[in-house]
Amino acid sequence: MRPGFALLSLMLIALVPAAAPAESTGQVRLVPHRAVYDLSLGGTSGGSRSVDSASGRIAFDFGGDACEGYTLKYRQVTVLESGESGQRTLDVRTATFESGDGRTIRFKTDSRLEGISGDNVDGEAELRGDGLSVRLKEPRRETLALPGQIIFPTEHMKRLIEAGRAGQTTVSLKVYDGSDDGKRVYDTLALIGRRIDPGVGQNLEDPAKQGSLSALPRWPMRISYFKAGSGDQTPAYTISFELFENGVSRALKLDYGDFALKGELASLEVLPFGACER
Repeated sequence: MRPGFALLSLMLIALVPAAAPAESTGQVRLVPHRAVYDLSLGGTSGGSRSVDSASGRIAFDFGGDACEGYTLKYRQVTVLESGESGQRTLDVRTATFESGDGRTIRFKTDSRLEGISGDNVDGEAELRGDGLSVRLKEPRRETLALPGQIIFPTEHMKRLIEAGRAGQTTVSLKVYDGSDDGKRVYDTLALIGRRIDPGVGQNLEDPAKQGSLSALPRWPMRISYFKAGSGDQTPAYTISFELFENGVSRALKLDYGDFALKGELASLEVLPFGACER
């Protein structure tokens, strides 16, 4: 299976927000930050020869707050090597804005395979009482309504942090981020593992040992994404990571079925908060 740009986009956005340290019963507050992950092949399934090796990088730039809204710019470049199809380079750039109240999202994705543009998406969406209203500019101008109790990626991350603090082991929600041509809502199922105490564990990346992270617990997370309404019991893809209490993620694994990518936290810069007190 060739990984589509839409799948790459949604898997990345699931990891974006980072929350500031807070009491376990306090409100989740997201902190602006920049993070870089180095990618490599995380394994193949069965006798698949679709990918022999992989390399690349993910770069995040997340900002804003609950007063002004949340902005995200990220880029992922992935180089896949295969004896069957040779080398392929996938380049995805995404920019999103989510309102602080979690009611609206604007999104734009530019994706290229071997330098050739494809799967570009541009639009906006608004949550309403009966579902989601979507207005697309690309891939073509279109307006549509998607039913259900839906949330956007930033709210999804907030819910995962809250669930980890509360000792919950599963979270099931419908998530929309504008990927997959802007028409797709995903049913998500998050499995949350046992709390890992501060400083426990081997092979932590240097950025995960520094600053406030060294004093924080974390939780293993595994999120499966299913195409909403399809009845398919096999996820379109699965993403795994360890989530620190402040929202920073490490030990990424992006599982596409035939193969998986793993991401190592290479650098992390936590930026100052704005004046918002929400």
